[in-house]
Amino acid sequence: MATLTRDEARTRAGQLQVHTYTIDLDFTRGDTTFASTTTVRFATRPDATNTEAATDTFIEIRPHTLHRATLDGHDLDPGTLVDGRLPLTGLTPGDHELTVLADMPYSHTGEGMHRFTDPADGLTYLYSMCCMTDSPLVYAAFDQPDLKATFDVTVTAPEDWTVLGNGIATPVAGAPGRWRCATTPPISTYLMAVAAGPYHSVRTEHAGLPFGIHVRRSLAPHLDRDADEILGITRALYDRYADILDEPYPFDSYDQAFVPEFNAGAMENPGLVTLRDEYIYRSAVTDTQRQLRGVVIAHEMAHMWFGDLVTLRWWDDIWLNESFAEFMGYQTLADAVPTYTPWTEFAVDRKAWGYDADQRPTTHPVAPEPDGVPDTASAWLNFDGISYAKGASALRQLVTWLGQDTFLAGVNDHFARHRFGNATLADFIDAMARASGRDVHAWADAWLRTSGPDLLTPDITQNPAPDTNWTLTLHHQGNRPHRLRIGTYDGAQHRATHDIELTADQPTTTLTAPGNRPDLLIVNDGDLTYAKVRLDPHSWTTAQHVLSQLPDPLSRTVVWNAARDMVRDAELPPHAYLEAARRHLPTEPETAIVESVIAFATTQITDRYLAGEEPARTEALALLTELASDLAHHATQRQDDAKHLIAQRTAIRSATGEAPLRTWLADDTAGRDPELRWQILYRLATLGATDETEIRAEAERDPSAKGEEGAARCLAALPDPQAKATAWHALFDPADTLSNYLFTATAQGLWQPEERQRDLLRPYVERYFPAAAAVATRRGHALAVATARHAFPHPFTDHTTLTLAEAALREPLPPALHRKLTDETDDLRRALHVRERPWT
Repeated sequence: MATLTRDEARTRAGQLQVHTYTIDLDFTRGDTTFASTTTVRFATRPDATNTEAATDTFIEIRPHTLHRATLDGHDLDPGTLVDGRLPLTGLTPGDHELTVLADMPYSHTGEGMHRFTDPADGLTYLYSMCCMTDSPLVYAAFDQPDLKATFDVTVTAPEDWTVLGNGIATPVAGAPGRWRCATTPPISTYLMAVAAGPYHSVRTEHAGLPFGIHVRRSLAPHLDRDADEILGITRALYDRYADILDEPYPFDSYDQAFVPEFNAGAMENPGLVTLRDEYIYRSAVTDTQRQLRGVVIAHEMAHMWFGDLVTLRWWDDIWLNESFAEFMGYQTLADAVPTYTPWTEFAVDRKAWGYDADQRPTTHPVAPEPDGVPDTASAWLNFDGISYAKGASALRQLVTWLGQDTFLAGVNDHFARHRFGNATLADFIDAMARASGRDVHAWADAWLRTSGPDLLTPDITQNPAPDTNWTLTLHHQGNRPHRLRIGTYDGAQHRATHDIELTADQPTTTLTAPGNRPDLLIVNDGDLTYAKVRLDPHSWTTAQHVLSQLPDPLSRTVVWNAARDMVRDAELPPHAYLEAARRHLPTEPETAIVESVIAFATTQITDRYLAGEEPARTEALALLTELASDLAHHATQRQDDAKHLIAQRTAIRSATGEAPLRTWLADDTAGRDPELRWQILYRLATLGATDETEIRAEAERDPSAKGEEGAARCLAALPDPQAKATAWHALFDPADTLSNYLFTATAQGLWQPEERQRDLLRPYVERYFPAAAAVATRRGHALAVATARHAFPHPFTDHTTLTLAEAALREPLPPALHRKLTDETDDLRRALHVRERPWT
């Protein structure tokens, strides 16, 4: 497949105006391909210097078989289709009509038209995923965001199926299985969406619009249980957006389809949002998980304006979509559902994602310069923690500076000027400057055009008598202005707040206050800005005693993030982080903080920094087991089901013997919770305390898609030569039989940090790098990412693995794999630095 360049897109945008796509899809032809007929009506603009000159261009399609293409009634040669491009030559100025008939391939990697057969009942479901370059896997398209058009879509499907689309889908009278979707307003090609299958639906109406939520039938009881919550949140968010945005909701309906094997969290297709169906919980979950589902719903609804109504012109402005949806999603959920505290989860989890990405060699500005995204292959690489979490943090700083009313005035001006069109960074900044009367362009240059996090380090001195006071010298390493807060505490009691403004070129600032120095000083208290911060030694000592008692959860997240950064930067021993977790998490009120801290403790400290380091890893697991016990005790006292669930999960993950796991597996609670049973069995498999027979029996007990994934993960985890060989073959055999989710589950199971597995796995480390390159080349972007993210030999934190990784990066690799391997290699260097630090 040829990669579309920015220059090609700019040229084509100057040549064409696309009016409408008429698309007919037939899903009754078999289980490997579907029929797709596309008619595009478009106009060719005359050349400014020669109005009679003909135009040459192309349309993208990646078919299984191209049957016929006609341009203005004349047949085109199907043999001219090369690398997904069908040439259109000799186009005279004026209107044209192109019709393309093709058989298109079904996907099993979440790209194009994904086909999934539910193992629970044998029913089949389809949904499209056209972002960012995958529209041509569904229909013929001038596939770039600034060639918007209206869409008329018809679908033929089995008679017992439901069809959903961007516009309201209705059955065609007298034609069983035939559906027609209402014509859309002008939208970009990557936003066209269809879902089809025997979906179970819950429908309602709100503000005069039909709302619906949909899921495969095997999950129907779980959707029905949560339908009131999901629809209640959706209605509250819709009303909040209606309050703050002048532009009405721009589409004719709002459907949310929870679909299987989805690559992303969700996709903002106008009128038909698709979300991963793991958000329909079939087992016990924490309040943080439910709140995260609310954030995703809010994020995707924000996209109806930020991305769908007004769309980026080219992919260098991904932040105009994702940073805005991220910021507005968190803020609007906080406003619409007062019982939720989403900014706490953002601070302790999402920002960590951004900070990590921003410190790797692949970091990039939130808004890269245009030449920084020369083609779609490079654009794919920027859907990361920088475009989401860092960009949202930058917008939070902008709101802190301008005020929310001014910010929203600029947003509404932006929408009014560009509705159903395309816009750029400059367009948005102009709107903010008009609304505020301030130099927002300078702010944007500092915040959006630079990369890497700033570092803020406090230095506190107690001034001598007779004028008793103390002085803070705040050291600023970086190039951004900051508006932040300094919080001072006596023990856990809040003493005072000091608001500070740092200019971009200000290396230090000082603050003097009366009295004795505070016991604890928190830089960026309230988490208003985006910067790495440090605690001075006295404050860190105090924090180890009072952290969970600090009154504001955002204050606690800042301290935990500082501790996490100090571990990653080899400034704090990992064991000290674990001890702080052991001391404070049992009484920490916010489950988001508890879950995030434990996740870092397990995925990074025990399973990477300490992998292969005995007895240190065993001691760390014992400490986590004690933490789980204390957490369960406090949860029982407070009747806190969420904390009790976290305690169970932590105890399972840190267990080093079979006996407690067997007891939990036999418990009635586990018997009613399939996800918990799979977690227990996975740990038993890792420890070599189960076998294939028991795993297969559990899969028969749970004949669902999640059961299939659980079995794949457990079988790959067994410390047995044949099990490892079978898993390796499934992952890397050229037959490529695994779907994206089964590939991920198998990869997760294969690599284990347990000492007894190291000799079994070591020969696969060297084999991984060429095998990963082959998979990425054969299977495309989604599997390239999965191969690096999930199949990388994470437990082998050693120089041999580093040397192999560095050698692999010197070879030609697909861009997505090269980017992710670069990240993984940098994380490996960091982990090596931590474990080789001579702690005293």
